Amino acid sequence: MLNTTTIKETRGDKIFKASVLVFVIIATLIVLYPLVYIISASLSNPNFVNSGEMWLLPKGITWGGYKIIFENQDIWNGYRNTIFYTLLGTFINLAVTLPCAYALSRPELYGKKKFLGFMMLTMFISGGLIPSYLLVKGLGMLNTVWALVIPSAASVYNIIVTRSFFETTIPREMEEAAIIDGASDFTVFFKIVLPLSMPIIAVMGLFYGVGHWNSYLSALIYLSDKTMYPLQMVLREILVLQDLSSNSDVSASTAEMLHIKQQLVQVIKYGVMLVSTLPIIIVYPFLQRYFVKGVMVGSLKG
Repeated sequence: MLNTTTIKETRGDKIFKASVLVFVIIATLIVLYPLVYIISASLSNPNFVNSGEMWLLPKGITWGGYKIIFENQDIWNGYRNTIFYTLLGTFINLAVTLPCAYALSRPELYGKKKFLGFMMLTMFISGGLIPSYLLVKGLGMLNTVWALVIPSAASVYNIIVTRSFFETTIPREMEEAAIIDGASDFTVFFKIVLPLSMPIIAVMGLFYGVGHWNSYLSALIYLSDKTMYPLQMVLREILVLQDLSSNSDVSASTAEMLHIKQQLVQVIKYGVMLVSTLPIIIVYPFLQRYFVKGVMVGSLKG
């Protein structure tokens, strides 16, 4: 018979729980404040935002910023480009990461430790920016979508985590039984391994997807055609335009023109920030249930 007597909490336990609760509340407020501020600033009169009068709740509410955003073709074009780059890039990432990780998890793979060692070497040694640019240029990928998705086709860290998931989660006996029944390696991978690997697939898809969605450095380096700019590059141009308007070295006519444009920037920049992060905020809750399981199981064995 189990003893169901409730264990009394000591004074130290109560103090510890109270301290943890206070810490969690403070951490939550610190995390939420920037998001609340951006939402409020996107709805507020830019004059109140610039003067510091608006610090939490909206003041002088106006929808003019979002009206301009929805009418701006550059923003919508950047949005469309970013969605395309994210979907294509994430698909390529998973198409490379999953088979590679599965192959490295197979005990019969000859020389897999050497392969893994060479791959891990790239985590510490990089060719550098200029050689990477010359390589992309030599392959004829400048000003193409491939310059954004091929150089980042795989992450060694994600391959290692996925390999560990396969080794610790997929029953080896199930694979051996399928092979005895005549299944090929491709059949085992597609019919058995992948259906049992949804947690790690969801986690890797989210990792890669967020990386592509937030990326702008590759576009800054490899793209010169503005019609191909992702949303983050459009947002960057808006913020850079604001910095230029405050530069005292520009001519009077240029400064006046930039000042007028700055008023437009002040209205829409916070709205663009919110619009650019909204898809990730919407997608994450649907993948959250896979997140802890996929990362924790995948990190049990290095």
